[in-house]
Amino acid sequence: MAKSANQKLKLFHILRILEENTDEEHVLSTQEIIERLAKEDIRAERKSIYDDMECLISFGYDIIQKKGRTGSGYYLASRDFELAELKLLVDAVQASRFMTVKKSRELIQKLEKLASRHQAGQLHRQVYVAGRVKTENERIYYNVDTIYKAIAENVCISFTYLEWELSKALKPKKDGRKYLVSPWALIWEDENYYLAAYDSEAGLLKHYRVDKMGDAELTDKAREGREQFDKLNLAEYTKQTFGMFGGEEETVTLEFENRLIGVVMDRFGRDTDIRKQADGRFRVRIKCHVSGQFFGWLAGLGSGAKIAAPKEVKDRYKQWLSDILEEQDRTPQEKSI
Repeated sequence: MAKSANQKLKLFHILRILEENTDEEHVLSTQEIIERLAKEDIRAERKSIYDDMECLISFGYDIIQKKGRTGSGYYLASRDFELAELKLLVDAVQASRFMTVKKSRELIQKLEKLASRHQAGQLHRQVYVAGRVKTENERIYYNVDTIYKAIAENVCISFTYLEWELSKALKPKKDGRKYLVSPWALIWEDENYYLAAYDSEAGLLKHYRVDKMGDAELTDKAREGREQFDKLNLAEYTKQTFGMFGGEEETVTLEFENRLIGVVMDRFGRDTDIRKQADGRFRVRIKCHVSGQFFGWLAGLGSGAKIAAPKEVKDRYKQWLSDILEEQDRTPQEKSI
């Protein structure tokens, strides 16, 4: 009897069968493998299956033959990713605000294929997290790829930058005029992707939310700003800018109640110089970008945190709080005056 056209693909089909259907808790008997091959128009005998398994094992696949009263058969014992690792990756995809719901689902489906169909069910149950905010910009995958290509090829990129309108639609800023920048690094901060890039027109480094970028395109213009970027400590810069909001960098002394030591360590790191004070308080001296975002973070800690120095920054913080309180009591008529 002539062999079918699929007969030469027998080893590949066996491997796929094991990848999709087996794990430590789920095995396939020799007969079950023969039956699954038959569905692919591939003939096999028990002895040939034994030989095929030995061939795959010799090539490096970790295939185990399990024998016991509860069931005997073969299973693929190890994979490129363990189930626990895949769960971590799925959680990371879920937590990524810069990915759309659609792209998140597509990526998770691809991750599921790296496990057996039995284990994939455990990943699938983690797909939906209620109330999680996700971006709506479907271009982010391609923008990230373009940015990495631009960095590798040492060229600038152009893109439109989007902003929300009251209609809940994303519209291009500056009437759709293209931004032209030199990309230097991608930063993942506070569940968002940011591009650190040099704006030659402004003569300084800026940052942009990647999910707010329109179609990013490569240009033939060489990158600029290497000297400015080389002077930048990305880890320190990210820590200081508090969610990528700007402001002048200043040295500030902050005072906290001892109960907030965990908050301070999480924000500023273990290298922060801690100075104990009287009455259950401590001080830290840091460099940070003083802005509304910084004041907002500090205000969120309530009376347990305050600015000790310099006086100018302390006065700005008090005025910032005062303006907010005053604004709460103003009527719409007063605001229009």
